[in-house]
Amino acid sequence: MNSLAELLSLAGLEPVPTEIQGSDPVFPTPYRVGEAGAAALAAVGTAVARLWALKSNRIQRVSVGVRAAAAALRSARYLRVDGQIPKDPWDPFSGYYPAKDGRWISIHCNFPNHRNAAIGVLGNPADRAAAEAASAKWDGLALEDAIHAAGGCAGLARTAAEWARHPHAAAVAGQPLLEIRKLAESRPEPLPAGARPLSGVRALDLTRVLAGPTCARTLAEHGADVLKISGPHLPDSGAVEFDTGIGKLQAFVDLREPSGVETLRNLLAQADVFSQSYRPGTLAARGFSPEEAAKLRPGIVYVTLSAWGTTGPWKDRRGFDSIVQTVSGQAYRQAGGGAEPSKPRLMPVSANDYVGGYLMAFGALAALYRRATEGGSWLVRVSLARTGKWIVDRGIIDGFASVPPELPDRELGNLLGEVQSPAGRIRHLQPALGLAETPPRWERPPAPLGSHPAVWPDR
Repeated sequence: MNSLAELLSLAGLEPVPTEIQGSDPVFPTPYRVGEAGAAALAAVGTAVARLWALKSNRIQRVSVGVRAAAAALRSARYLRVDGQIPKDPWDPFSGYYPAKDGRWISIHCNFPNHRNAAIGVLGNPADRAAAEAASAKWDGLALEDAIHAAGGCAGLARTAAEWARHPHAAAVAGQPLLEIRKLAESRPEPLPAGARPLSGVRALDLTRVLAGPTCARTLAEHGADVLKISGPHLPDSGAVEFDTGIGKLQAFVDLREPSGVETLRNLLAQADVFSQSYRPGTLAARGFSPEEAAKLRPGIVYVTLSAWGTTGPWKDRRGFDSIVQTVSGQAYRQAGGGAEPSKPRLMPVSANDYVGGYLMAFGALAALYRRATEGGSWLVRVSLARTGKWIVDRGIIDGFASVPPELPDRELGNLLGEVQSPAGRIRHLQPALGLAETPPRWERPPAPLGSHPAVWPDR
């Protein structure tokens, strides 16, 4: 079974005429990231085509290029604001640190609370050099556990063979790549009227960083009204928010306050999709578990992302794409092979994040199709770790080091677009997916977080 057929089988969707052009390698990585991304996007396109057929009684053709799909797995790299490269959200304290016995550990410091936790474990060093000197005195496993216990996020670099022996690797292998499960019964709901597949569909986006925001951005590509909810006190990803925020409305809601909780409840009661990527249990503690959401809004499609899935010893741990790459052997393979090299290296694309985001969107679309045809509230679950395993399972490419690090200027130029926004002139990647009748596009320019009121636009 090919990758697209596998995804459609998981969602119970029949295929439509589809063309996937090209093959890996596109960038210097041993993983078939372009093909994985193209398959996930083609699955999104199939679900959109099926939804459109419910409205129009017409099936449209889907197309996606592997090279464009690969570029989309690092779309933030191509973002420009008034012609300028935005500030890198990667914190100076983030990255690989030495540990005892020649081991390496990745420490995530892009959010201030995670940085403070990790640096506190290391004795509050004044700079990166002092932090590395401190980490070199630690046993890697002990440091990994200590940082998580302090509320931070880190991952000891492991080879693929070492990861395969880890208890959580076994848990990940037993998890579904994409879970689509009925939460409760409710009446079938036809799609709202409109000229686009998702016209009138309302999606609440309570996600951060890349994978979750990519899910909601993908829904916006097909006409959904996406309302991104953040908090004025929460750390963010800087200008990268303009890349993942294109097509969305942006509102602040403070869930520390009863009034904020009530505002979110009112928004949820009128929503069709609720997507979230906070650490497991965070929103449930405020009354926004999948089950509570289904009671508040029968027919809701509740989409959730975690780093490590719902089973295993790490199911409640924090995690990011870079940490998943590090612990699972992806980073050591990227650095030069299956044997442990001198230092791990991240892939040139954030494949676990973006492919995970596309899988979330695909699950949401498949659930909307089921809601329209049979009714029900639906739960969609995706994890970065299981997504990473799926990417690895596509197969390994040898000799990847000689592949050029970037697409040719003319090819890349054909993939780019520009839009005037409240933040300035934004250059961005255009949608990589092709649909013959309803080509994807964004109707709203990106805007700073909190730019809009926390209300739904009229349908």
